[in-house]
This record gives sequence, structure tokens and C-alpha cells, in this order.
Amino acid sequence: MEWWLLLLIILIALIFLMFIQVPVAFAFILVNIVAAYFLWGGEQGLLLVIKSVKDSLTTFTLLPIPLFILMGEIIFQSGIAPKMINTLDKWLGKLPGRLSLLSIGGGAMLSTLTASAIGSTAMLGSTLIPEMEKKNYSKEFTIGPILASGGLAVMIPPSALGVLMASMSGISVGAFLIAIIVPGILMALLFSVYVIVRAKIQPHMAPAYDIEMISIRERLKLTAKYILPLSLIILFVIGSIFLGIASPTEAAALGVLGSIILAIGYNSFNKKVIVTSFIKSLNISVMILIIVSGSKVFSQVLSYSGATRGLVSIVGNLNFAPVIILLIMILIVLIMGSFMEPLSIMMVTIPIFIPIVEILEINLLWLAVLLLIAIEIGNISPPFGIGLFVMKGVAPKGTIMMDIYKASIPFVLLNLFLIVIIIVFPDLVTFLPDVMRE
Repeated sequence: MEWWLLLLIILIALIFLMFIQVPVAFAFILVNIVAAYFLWGGEQGLLLVIKSVKDSLTTFTLLPIPLFILMGEIIFQSGIAPKMINTLDKWLGKLPGRLSLLSIGGGAMLSTLTASAIGSTAMLGSTLIPEMEKKNYSKEFTIGPILASGGLAVMIPPSALGVLMASMSGISVGAFLIAIIVPGILMALLFSVYVIVRAKIQPHMAPAYDIEMISIRERLKLTAKYILPLSLIILFVIGSIFLGIASPTEAAALGVLGSIILAIGYNSFNKKVIVTSFIKSLNISVMILIIVSGSKVFSQVLSYSGATRGLVSIVGNLNFAPVIILLIMILIVLIMGSFMEPLSIMMVTIPIFIPIVEILEINLLWLAVLLLIAIEIGNISPPFGIGLFVMKGVAPKGTIMMDIYKASIPFVLLNLFLIVIIIVFPDLVTFLPDVMRE
């Protein structure tokens, strides 16, 4: 059978299984088992699948994922996050679009704690939307910033999806977590500038209102109590990786220890927090690890079938510049993001893209960051981005999906602009990892 026909059959089978709502991890496992049985010699092929799964999971690079998730869950479940957002609120004063800015700032802070776009969006939505409604904010200014800032969890370390991207791409997890810092900050700045400018031009979108002013002393006191300790934990985690003091796994373990100490200090570390944090962390971690193992087998199936060699050969014979191939890859991810969830996109694209990138001699770290931004865009892209449906669950009563689509579009465009910036200025991604290696 021709490699392109076999690849087409595999992709159609995957899309069909996802369409009938088979969980993505199990869809890949099923396709992998069937493909391995027929391509690798029946029972012997199944034994090879088992060995591949074992090899893919018994690797040190995956350990930061469950630890970062546990760290975020402990802080999330202990109720520290809302106090942090309330403290940030005290510093915004009378800035235009104040509550929308709060959702962006809160999203940036929560992203360093939850490592989950879904968790961050749900938390911000349930916390800020009632207040935004009370202050007569438009739906676009209520939904859009919260929806977009939830995606900052993907781009600001510790990012579970970032660790997974690095592991699947075969690049250093530590270098990748450092590489996404500047793009993540730029993303938050773009969102903030957009909110301020539009609130100035269209004040009815985010009406001004009287606020209770408190003294600088009181604000500093709240900051020292609720923001500084969290900031120190994050700085210690990221700083220890950057300085080479600790590996990503060791830094994640220290982050878990720090979150436990912090929860104890706030008298919010109890049996319920422990049990809930561990159960939720296990649920997410097991799902991710199943997907990682499925992706490894999927890569081997593609290689054995000749699909990888065929695709690489086609790209090698094209007369396109490498940047055109890069743009095509990003476009594919953007299209897939409008109807597939992030992990599915990574599982389908990474095994195909990496061999192509290697022959084009494109910087893999730079490409991985661009793909992660494209995946984050997919998370909030109409019609089926998963973030849109999370937002629907916490949106104001009477909100329809068209309202959410309309609110998401400006932030999709801002993220596309960020991709252009990083393509034009690749040093924004590579500078900090280069410094880290020196």
C-alpha cells in the first residue's frame, strides 16, 4: 500500500473516532494497536507497542508535568488565588477597562500557578464576571479578556502543555520553559494595550465607576501578604532552572514544597485540599501520560509505514523557502485548532513536523514556541475551541455562542500579530535559553 494512502486512512480513522466522541487518548491507542498489528506482524506488533509505551513513559523529562500540576492545584484548592486577584485589583486605580485589565493581570498570575488554561478561565470567569455585569461592562469586554487571559497558562511557565511540547519535540524542557517567558509577557502586554486603547475610544464598553481608594501602605501590606510569597515561589522555580541550579523536575518538586508551606502559612492546608489536589492532579497527569505514550507509538507507525520519509522527500523537493514551509505548518495548526483540542493537535502534527524541520535546519526551539502560540490560538478560535465552551459554562446568563465568538476574535488577531513579531524577531525566543546555556 502506498504511504500516502496509509497516512490518509490513519488520519481519517482518528478524525472519525474523535467525531464520535471517543476520548483522544483512547482514539490514538486504538489506531496505534490496529496499525501495529497489521504493519508489524500481528502479535509481535502488539508486543512492540507495549515496549514503546514503557520506553516513552519511563523518562525523567516527563516528571515535571504531574509536579507542576500538583503545585498549581494545591494553591488553587487552598483558596490563595482569589486573595491574590483581590490584591492586584487594589493597584489598578482608575485605569480604563479596569476589570478587563484585572482579568488579564489575574490570568498572567494564575498561569504561573495553575498551568492550565481551562482552570484559569474557569477561575477568572466565576470570580470576575458577576462584578463586570454589575458595572455594566459589555459582553465583549467581559468575555474576551477572560477567555484570552486563560490562554496565558499555556505561554507562561510552568506550562504543562509546554513541558509536553518539549518532551514530544525532543528538546530541553528547561530551555523551552525559559524560551516561552518573553512571548508570554508580550502576549499579556498586547492584551492590556488593546483593552486600554479600546476602552478609551469606546468608554461605553467598559464604563468608569467610583472605587474605594486605599493607602499605599495598605496596598503594600496586602501585596507582601498575598502576592510576594507566591511571586517568590515562581521566581525560585523558574530562576533555579535558568541558573542551572536545579533541573525542571527538581524545580517542580521544590515548587510543590513551597505551595504546601504557603498553604500551611495561610491556615488553608487541610485534608480536603490534600485529597482534592491529588485526585485532580492524577486525573490530568494520567491523561497526559497516556497521550505521550500514544504519540510515541504513532511516530513509529508513521516512520515504519514510510509516511515520514515520503513527507520529508516531498518537502525536500519543494522550491519554497523554509519560512514558507514554516507558515504552512502554523496555518495547519491554526485550522486544526478551530475544531480539535490542543493535545490532539500536538499528537497529530509533532511526529510529522519534526523530521521536516530537521532537514530544513529550522531552529526547533523557535518553531516549538510558534506552534505553542498557534495551539493557544486554537484554544479560543471559533467554532470549536475548547476555551470557548469553558467560557460558555461561566458566561453571564443569556450569553449565546455568537457572543463568545465575537469576543474572541480581537484576541485571536492579537495572537496572530504576536506570531508575526516572533517570526521577524526570533531572538525574543532564543535569547534567554542562549544566556542560560552560557
